Amino acid sequence: MYRYTDFDAGFVAERNRQFRAQVARRIDGSLTEDEFKPLRLMNGLYLQLHAYMLRVAIPYGTLDSRQMRQLAQIAERWDKGYGHFTTRQNIQFNWPVLGDVPDILDALAEVEMHAIQTSGNTIRNVTADHFAGAAADEVADPRPVAELIRQWSTDHPEFQFLPRKFKIAVTGSPADRAVTAAHDIGLRIVRAADGGIAYQVLVGGGLGRTPMIGKVLHDALPEADLLPYLEAIVSVWNLLGRRDNKYKARIKITVHEHGIDEIRRLVEARFAETRAAFSGIDQVMLAGIRAAFAPPAFRDAPVDAYHAARDADPVFRAWTDSNLAAHRAEGYAIVQVSLKAHGATPGDASALQMRVLADVAERYGHDELRISHEQNVVLPHVHLSDLPALHAILRAHGLGTANIGKVSDIIACPGMDYCALATARSIPVAQEIALRFDALKIEHQVGDLKIKISGCINACGHHHVGHIGILGLDRAGVENYQITLGGDQGPDAALGQRTGPGFSADEIVPAVERIVETYLAERAGAEEDFLATFRRIGMAPFKAALYDAPDKEARADAA
Repeated sequence: MYRYTDFDAGFVAERNRQFRAQVARRIDGSLTEDEFKPLRLMNGLYLQLHAYMLRVAIPYGTLDSRQMRQLAQIAERWDKGYGHFTTRQNIQFNWPVLGDVPDILDALAEVEMHAIQTSGNTIRNVTADHFAGAAADEVADPRPVAELIRQWSTDHPEFQFLPRKFKIAVTGSPADRAVTAAHDIGLRIVRAADGGIAYQVLVGGGLGRTPMIGKVLHDALPEADLLPYLEAIVSVWNLLGRRDNKYKARIKITVHEHGIDEIRRLVEARFAETRAAFSGIDQVMLAGIRAAFAPPAFRDAPVDAYHAARDADPVFRAWTDSNLAAHRAEGYAIVQVSLKAHGATPGDASALQMRVLADVAERYGHDELRISHEQNVVLPHVHLSDLPALHAILRAHGLGTANIGKVSDIIACPGMDYCALATARSIPVAQEIALRFDALKIEHQVGDLKIKISGCINACGHHHVGHIGILGLDRAGVENYQITLGGDQGPDAALGQRTGPGFSADEIVPAVERIVETYLAERAGAEEDFLATFRRIGMAPFKAALYDAPDKEARADAA
């Protein structure tokens, strides 16, 4: 993985020194909260519903054991003993005291971490496929180019005061596990005609109050052109983007208003200028960065113990069926560690659990960890022979739930339990759904089903691209939950369709249950997943299950 240079270390140290002085001025009253706000946002510090919240970047979701242990130490020393992993491959600490934040930032810097550009109207943390460097279906590891983009975008003098926040995601797999179509810029690594690396460039994706799927701006951009092309895109939007209305400021609105063809024309014109300015220095940097992402030394060992454990232990077998993914190296697997034990808060990990994850990564996983946008942790390189021992340790610490991709593996934003923008709770709904389906014991019968929950229209829970999406809203002081069906976050990304009137907090879990019951009754065999069934039969059977009930009229009136 990438290691800080002297320049990186000095840059972060200086930013932390500056912010320490700014915090001191806020505490002594020299700065008002309004004056302090833009300064704290530049350093990932939010003022949430109950307290400050610090958002720490985990670039392209990659960590090692040393960094994970430091996050655990921060959680124990300066927070309430846990952290929350987000859909942007960050970690949030929800309860820091303002005066402690400079010390937290210095502790992060000790392990080459920071909170820079995790907030504000700038280019945010670059995200990537959480199976990067390990997946059997990968064209190329997306992390080197994600690191190049991180270095280019950090403190970029032209892009520190953009019309709105700007998000970039990179995937190296045709499966697109990075949800590229829902980002301001999505990059998909493809093979060029000559067999080299190229990028399909999507622009104008995003969720929130005006959800849109990204449009293809370039089908196969040569790798040597990538950085100047990105600079051209952001430069064009920086000039065109709306600054009169923050709800219309995102690049998706700019693309919608001007059209993809006009945006392409403007970008190509600007690209002719930026390309000459780069003069190939970015490719020199990329070559150096790539060397830091060389694969580990994989070992060859017998796998008999793994197969014997699967035959002897049904719990272990269920976990391997659900939580493993195909690895590029023979004898290895990608392990997905669920942070969604039934009834737990999605994405939360205690300090103890973080240390356990650090320990097993060091012992069994070539000292590598990934954070997924689905709020789970990934051990990308584990030999099959180590899986029985690994599973035993994970299970002993509440990390062995066999539910990856299942009903209870729910993406949920913090909602009204923490967020000042939220209009409804997300966490309790996710917990209740998980507990209900655990009680029904049909989760594995249902199979893969992605449920995503947002507590407001900002859509931090990605509900628009959930197979079942749930949006919590305030209706005259009462929480009301709208449902969408048929969303897809993959290569053929699609926005879910709204079913109709919303449901109260008491009704939402039974409503989800009726949707799942309808799917089980209508699917064409156990191999047909929810999305395929929905696309085949359409909305009508699900609407009938949801609304053809004695309280239908009362529910419609309430919505």
